Amino acid sequence: AASLGQLIRHLAGIGGIERLRYTTSHPRDMDEELIAAHAEVPELMPYLHLPVQSGSDRILAAMNRKHDAESYIRLVERIRAAKPDIAMSSDFIVGFPGETEEDFEATLSLIREVGYAQAYSFKYSPRPGTPASTEEDQLPEEVKSDRLQRLQALLGEQQIAFNRACAGRIMPVLFDRRGRGEAQLVGRSPYLQSVHIDDAPPHLFGQLVDVEIEEGHRNSLRGRLLEKEPVLA
Repeated sequence: AASLGQLIRHLAGIGGIERLRYTTSHPRDMDEELIAAHAEVPELMPYLHLPVQSGSDRILAAMNRKHDAESYIRLVERIRAAKPDIAMSSDFIVGFPGETEEDFEATLSLIREVGYAQAYSFKYSPRPGTPASTEEDQLPEEVKSDRLQRLQALLGEQQIAFNRACAGRIMPVLFDRRGRGEAQLVGRSPYLQSVHIDDAPPHLFGQLVDVEIEEGHRNSLRGRLLEKEPVLA
């Protein structure tokens, strides 16, 4: 059976495929072959969703995760050494049974060290049949809500900073949906951001076009067309 890295290279070699993405990668599945594909296959977009869940080794062990915070950070360093312009995304869970303030601060510390373009975050909620659901040291809802708010504030700061740093860049954007305004189109940047443009010719729908990014907002970018004909990624 082919590895994911081999599959990506095979797909890129078919021809006519301008963009490749995959949904997620578990840290233990992120091998050197896949890292090399990010560096060497231009069709593979520079965006990686790499879930970590927590920055506390104690909580990661309780979650039965097979990585620790240090190995995750070192993995991110290897990925960025191979592909310096890659944008990182992740998943976080706060309020796991027994999570202390020190455990939570370890998660914030990891986020600050890694830096994310985007992330998904949730409060822990017991699921029937799981070992954690029967733990006695469940956290009060107000503690979980407070930690989630603080976590999302930090992640939001990083996302806004990443989007604002895109202003002034020229990016190929794949227009895949109509905007709310008349003659507005919305597409995806290589980093999976939503990019809005006004006065867009309707024939650009479904096309890949160079766009100059003018503004970066929390959840999207705004730009202007450089040319009205599709270009290669």
